[in-house]
Amino acid sequence: MTGFEPDPVALAALAEHAGEHARHLGHAVGDGGTHELRRCAAAGFSSLFEPDAAQLAVLTDFPRLAEVLDRMPVATVRLDDVPELERADLLALDVQGSERAVLDGADRLLATVFAVQVEVGFHRLYEGAPTFADVDLRLREAGLVPHCFVTSRTWPLAPIGWHDPLQAHSRHLVEADMLYVRDLTTLGAVPEDTLRCAVLLACGAYGSIGLGLVCLRELISRGVLDPGSLDRFREIALAALAPHDAFGGRR
Repeated sequence: MTGFEPDPVALAALAEHAGEHARHLGHAVGDGGTHELRRCAAAGFSSLFEPDAAQLAVLTDFPRLAEVLDRMPVATVRLDDVPELERADLLALDVQGSERAVLDGADRLLATVFAVQVEVGFHRLYEGAPTFADVDLRLREAGLVPHCFVTSRTWPLAPIGWHDPLQAHSRHLVEADMLYVRDLTTLGAVPEDTLRCAVLLACGAYGSIGLGLVCLRELISRGVLDPGSLDRFREIALAALAPHDAFGGRR
């Protein structure tokens, strides 16, 4: 695993706890230019984009959480210009508005990936930042299609407070983590090693057994694995799912 963290203090903490299969580089990923970082009251809102006051006001607490405390220049690097990254099986992005900039600087890397997990915005929190539609178009251009929602985030509409009895029924869709995968009609062009990793990613990281089966069938059709692998895979999957009922809920 290769991660990126431009804050030296946070980078040192990550390095201290990283396992033997993880490394973290001190880059801010983007389009390769220098931009202004807005550091916000809540760290998760800090962005290279200016918070959109009018859009933030629609949601409870967001104007306070996204208040800009200070601004500083930050140099970014394109993913395609990072020498340590020759290829990737999975690209995970949570970059607070810089999704298109990162993807536009990763044409070479995107050609090697099987999957991309990306946080997409449905409610625009920053001026000029891309929303789901922009990110979706860019990933489709790269040959990737939506597979599933990993998580989704809703928020109370202002002025509904968190302790208001109507809060649970006053939610607005803000953002979601979505998993994109290589278009399954093009699996014949996906390298063998990538397909092997895809099976592990699909089942081990996302619990998507069907996606794993599709990739496994492609490997069998190439003669890489024997046909009996499919039955063994199904046995393992069914044993792992045994504590759940047919609808995915625990017994």
